Amino acid sequence: MEVLTPIHWCLLGLGSFIMGMSKGGIPGAGNLTVAIFALVLEDALGPVGVPLSVGLLLPVLISADLTATIVYRRHADWNYIVRLLPFFLVGTALGWWVFDYFQGGEERVHLLKVLIGVILLSMTALHFFLKFRRKKQPGRTALGEGGDGVPKGSIGLGVLFGSLGGVATMLANAAGPIAQLYLLVMGLPKYSFIGTSAWLFLIVNLCKVPFMIDLKIITFDSMTVSAWMFIPAVLGASTAPFLVKYLNQTLFERLIWIFIVLAGLRMIY
Repeated sequence: MEVLTPIHWCLLGLGSFIMGMSKGGIPGAGNLTVAIFALVLEDALGPVGVPLSVGLLLPVLISADLTATIVYRRHADWNYIVRLLPFFLVGTALGWWVFDYFQGGEERVHLLKVLIGVILLSMTALHFFLKFRRKKQPGRTALGEGGDGVPKGSIGLGVLFGSLGGVATMLANAAGPIAQLYLLVMGLPKYSFIGTSAWLFLIVNLCKVPFMIDLKIITFDSMTVSAWMFIPAVLGASTAPFLVKYLNQTLFERLIWIFIVLAGLRMIY
């Protein structure tokens, strides 16, 4: 992509680093990356850059997911992955079919941009709902620790959250809060929560690759850009647990969410 300027490359690298950090312990930060990639590619390529940004980001996500699964490889609860995964894949197939519709001209591409903005704002609202719910249940840890056995309704909720998550991840790579809400409701302990989420999204994102190749939003040209983004993504995922010790994480997260809201509004309006 010769049209990318040095500023574009710096913004994509920053977005990749933030995505890596989101996998390593900064909740919600990855949604900012979705907006950064979409706005950068739109600036570089015009309206066609918005759908291309989704494919450009996917290999970066996979590299960050792979790093996270290595770090938390012993903490995945496969019972919940099995409950969510089939319906995530169904939602992904539905998202693939819907995504194809949005590539039919500039008006539809603009509609996709608006839809991604709506998804980002919805994920933001969902994130703060999670925080509010955690404050209402002080007996649990920040990630819902304390559940025993298999909660009632886990399969039914898996159908709902998995299907919604599959559509959201295919259209905007922004299904994290949906899966987090399900795992929170299930009451997984802290490290099990992180490990389960990491493995779930690694598998789902790998399964998305052929769909995005079919949609022609992952190409050899896009992979030459994505390959350079592996480095900041892996660096972010690897260093996040150490960086958060020296950062004011509350202030950092607030700034992240402010930027996400502004970016979501920018994509809508």
